[in-house]
Amino acid sequence: MSFAPAERRQFAWITAGAIAVFVALRLLPTGTNLSHMDFRVDPRAGNAIEFCDPLNPQFIPVVAAKSPVLMVLTTAFPSAAGRATRATLTLKTAGGKAIAAADLLETHTRRLHLLIVDPTLQDYQHVHPEPTGEAGAWSFAFTPHRSGTYRVFGDFTPAATARGLYASVDLEVAAATGPTPGPIENGRTGFGFTLTPAALPARAGQPVELRFSVVRSDGGSVGLEPVMGAYAHLVAFDATRSGFAHLHPVEADLLKKPDANNPALSFKLTIPRAGHYAIWAQVNLGGSEVFVPFALEVVE
Repeated sequence: MSFAPAERRQFAWITAGAIAVFVALRLLPTGTNLSHMDFRVDPRAGNAIEFCDPLNPQFIPVVAAKSPVLMVLTTAFPSAAGRATRATLTLKTAGGKAIAAADLLETHTRRLHLLIVDPTLQDYQHVHPEPTGEAGAWSFAFTPHRSGTYRVFGDFTPAATARGLYASVDLEVAAATGPTPGPIENGRTGFGFTLTPAALPARAGQPVELRFSVVRSDGGSVGLEPVMGAYAHLVAFDATRSGFAHLHPVEADLLKKPDANNPALSFKLTIPRAGHYAIWAQVNLGGSEVFVPFALEVVE
């Protein structure tokens, strides 16, 4: 079958147009210069952190597994208990490429979450660094209340993958030069908090249903408000801080406010190993963020 010259020219123009459209689409800016492969670990590295499914909350062994992201922490001055620490966090891929704001998706109202905890699990803080303008550099400040080796977990979602990833780095905090810091109340006075497993004992490798509730000691309205796109967040750490689990309520609809007098929220979690775990709840009570710790024993 042969084509007339006019048909051949028309076919050539259509083909050239299709190629031009394809090339143009490939050249359109996507917001990130990083690809999916920039967040893969060399298979020869063995145990590695893979992309995580937010709909299936698990305990992530961040320290034992190799992350495809390198996290480096520097401070303007040595950190000490009770004194504000100003720090710069540098994020790079394993291949050395800087990870900037455009390379991360906004999840729970922020692009980068830092979960900071001390060796005793008695001081937990949730911080959101801001990009500095320098490639891969993020700045933040926090005040450690204890001394020792703090562990900083990074929680973020690359735009190239749209799946959650994690990394960790340690920060040495010297003892306070003044009086020893007392218990950290952080706005808890006047409220009662409970975190109750649906069944006891909690068992390793089996889903655990948790019920979190808040009441006012005077019987008044609690005034629970959203924080980071949810009415509460739970973060679980094991005794050695080998990793963490970041949990969000089953009740995800922000238009359905919890009972103002006795708000209660449900969470689900699977913990792989037996041991002692500290679970920190983060809530917004009338515009003030409050952190509350609980203990959970998990058996074989």
